[in-house]
Amino acid sequence: EKFKTLKNEGNDFVKKGKYEEAVKKYSECMKLNTEECTIYTNRALCYLKLYKYEEAKQDCDRVLQLEDSNIKAFYRRALAYKGLQVRKKNMAGI
Repeated sequence: EKFKTLKNEGNDFVKKGKYEEAVKKYSECMKLNTEECTIYTNRALCYLKLYKYEEAKQDCDRVLQLEDSNIKAFYRRALAYKGLQVRKKNMAGI
């Protein structure tokens, strides 16, 4: 029950664009249930929005360990890789 409440609060924060707050809620959810893939993909989305590509990639990797055909995880991990590539290029250009 608490898990569901935290997840919903996290989702509400995402809708409002409050990604830092949403990450906190999803992280609390993970303390209650580490097997729920949706929490990881939701948190990965927040990390992408916050330009935290490495964290997003790690969350997606975790989901794919649990569920190797999770489309959201594949997609968000690809976005994380893309973000990491762009960042690498920008660093090289400085």
